[in-house]
Amino acid sequence: MRRLPLLLPLLLLLSGVEAADKPDPLAVFAGEFVPITPGRGAFPATFRMGAEGDTHTQPVHEVQLTASFQMAKYEVPQNLYEQVMGSNPSRWKGPRNSVEMLTPAEANRFCERATERLREQKLLAENEEIRLPTEAEWEYCCRAGTTTRYSFGDEATLLDKHAWHHGNAAGNDPPVGALAPNPWGLYDMHGYLWEMCSDPWKPDYEANTVASTDGAVVIRSGSWKDDSSKLTSATRQRFPSDGKDDAVGFRCVKAAVVAK
Repeated sequence: MRRLPLLLPLLLLLSGVEAADKPDPLAVFAGEFVPITPGRGAFPATFRMGAEGDTHTQPVHEVQLTASFQMAKYEVPQNLYEQVMGSNPSRWKGPRNSVEMLTPAEANRFCERATERLREQKLLAENEEIRLPTEAEWEYCCRAGTTTRYSFGDEATLLDKHAWHHGNAAGNDPPVGALAPNPWGLYDMHGYLWEMCSDPWKPDYEANTVASTDGAVVIRSGSWKDDSSKLTSATRQRFPSDGKDDAVGFRCVKAAVVAK
């Protein structure tokens, strides 16, 4: 027992080294964005949004994106959410598993706080923000220049290499990025968790269709609970404002602040 005081400085030093070696989730997050520059290089200025065969994905129409932005490589993992928000609501626990069981308002609150924290650490410019993607940004990035059902082609038999779905996953168990990315280096754009978008829900793309006023939002990508038909680049679904589900999470965009 007399030797304990002599050991304390060593134990504290080792504890400090371990903490220093542990990566900061917020700093890791700041470096996990893919630049998306519509109209430049490999990024088309326009794309065909939607698909035939499902009322929710019609009519197929051309969309032009004019502003550059950055899309997160991964859905928001639990260690990042917990660092920013101080809690982890997820059912399926794992530090690099995607966070789930949260409402659209909670996802937006995370984006606001992440913006503040990143600015404080000089990891984000004052004229930039973290936010949810628009539905058009999401599908543009999921397709990654492709026109097929999935970003890797039309064959659902290839899903296992790229997506967690009900045929190869029993829950939200894997860490983000465990499977192959799409052509632009974005992971889990098909399956794993549904991903919230910033758009209010509209049941189709008709110009005269009224958007939801009850806080419901669009979710994309399908999940580990779904079959191949729900994991296409065009699939979309309604998610209520008070909804919480262990198959719904979100991915972030880093972009210039737009004056309102």
